[in-house]
Amino acid sequence: MSIFHSRLKKLIHEYILLTYKSTQKYPIDEKFGLTSQDRRAAVSIMLNYIEGYARVKLLVMLNFYETAFGSLKESIYCRYLAKELKYIDDSEYNQALKLKDEIGAMLYKTIEGLRNKTKK
Repeated sequence: MSIFHSRLKKLIHEYILLTYKSTQKYPIDEKFGLTSQDRRAAVSIMLNYIEGYARVKLLVMLNFYETAFGSLKESIYCRYLAKELKYIDDSEYNQALKLKDEIGAMLYKTIEGLRNKTKK
């Protein structure tokens, strides 16, 4: 695994850990709502990334990376909603946003590279 992909995997893992830490603060009545959805979306980033990385066919790989990117967007909206509902504070949201931006840029670069390869 390249340094790039090792770093990306590390950042996604950090984002998941932050998600679990943040969602522990959500009200108990969100257990099957926002808490569950935010955690699923965050874990989905890693699961789709890993599955994509393990694929040989470029278009299949691309599909998984795009799904991971979509899950990242879903998760950060969950965090935004949690901030607006005052379940987490601005600092915690900004920490997630910073990680999301770095992960998103790396995933997007990977997606663009695959798109270019599949056009040839």
